[in-house]
Amino acid sequence: MPPATAPEEQIHAAYDSKVEGNIIFTQVDTAINWMRKNSLWPMPMGLACCAIELMATGASRFDISRFGAEVMRFSPRQSDVMIVAGTVTYKMALAVKRVWDQMPEPKWCIAMGACASSGGMYRSYAVLQGIDNLIPVDVYVSGCPPRPEALLEGLMKLQDKVQAEESAKAHFKAEKPS
Repeated sequence: MPPATAPEEQIHAAYDSKVEGNIIFTQVDTAINWMRKNSLWPMPMGLACCAIELMATGASRFDISRFGAEVMRFSPRQSDVMIVAGTVTYKMALAVKRVWDQMPEPKWCIAMGACASSGGMYRSYAVLQGIDNLIPVDVYVSGCPPRPEALLEGLMKLQDKVQAEESAKAHFKAEKPS
């Protein structure tokens, strides 16, 4: 007889071969997060040299489309991931914030490169010392500039984070009148 499973262990997906029609049982959160993580639509905010590596990631050699993120949207209302690539000056900071505010929920941010993460080598009055001073960052990709492989790894880390979210529960809790 198989050992009993603990109540806190949950099976996220199950397949029953005795039921015809290829039915898969799962939780709503798991299904929603699976769809979200495999169809991330990036908003490329290329501000400096890291943008060249961001473009290389979308090319055929590195193929970001393997992860469902090939649809680069230049409209914030159609995006759910902002990739801030490069040096954020104070002059551009307000534009980055405005674009971030126009993106619909749920939304995530990837800080690509040393400049976007911490200001990089620019310790001056004109450079924002990290985009996390302005908007919440979910994944930091280090490098100056980071290689496309590093950005792909950051994207996979973001997919893991999206998969672990409790999307439906949070939505229904927000709808309940108090």
